[in-house]
Amino acid sequence: MVYEWDFSFLWTYSSLLWVGTLYTIGFTILTAVSGLTIGCMIAIARLADIKLLSVPLVALVEIFRCTPVLVQLVWCYYALPGLIGVELSPAIAAFITLTLYGGSFYAEIIRGGIASIDTGQWDAGAALGMRQGALMRRIIMPQALKRMLPPLVNQTVLQLKNTSLLSVLAVPDLLYQGQLITSATYRPLETYTMIAVIYFIILFPLTRFATALERRLAR
Repeated sequence: MVYEWDFSFLWTYSSLLWVGTLYTIGFTILTAVSGLTIGCMIAIARLADIKLLSVPLVALVEIFRCTPVLVQLVWCYYALPGLIGVELSPAIAAFITLTLYGGSFYAEIIRGGIASIDTGQWDAGAALGMRQGALMRRIIMPQALKRMLPPLVNQTVLQLKNTSLLSVLAVPDLLYQGQLITSATYRPLETYTMIAVIYFIILFPLTRFATALERRLAR
């Protein structure tokens, strides 16, 4: 028996696909921005080499880097409210999880980029009488940013991919909307194929941009 493909029914559910796509992109942007902010703060605190700050921050980063995102999502939604005594909505739990997960990786990228700059650059700036803030802004960061940009873009691509896990918390992202459509139509092949195509349309330009950026900076 040959399966007959028919994508026409998806037009009826186009609004759900649009809502799911907007949720996916929105969560990616929000968690990328908040993750970068937290990542910068963690990286700067760790570079300051204050043990009172470094030890808990290293623990936080390693916990989120060494456990699956799916486990983190489930724990944040079901277990964290029991610890803090505050009920979290699925969207808030997802936002907290993806922010801290992304922030942990962003922190290591930023810290590694800054630490990779030769110490002679710091010494030369200090010899010229530059203050730490000006030295970081005018000499260190422009060089470090070139090394950090490609992995930062790649991590943002991963952030978008990780949004597909939000459906386990019933956040109405693209995959969750696909589940709703499938349960209503019993046509999973066309539905999930379309979802894969939408993800590809969003992700392909980002991956090409990351590759082009790496090549340009390498030159």
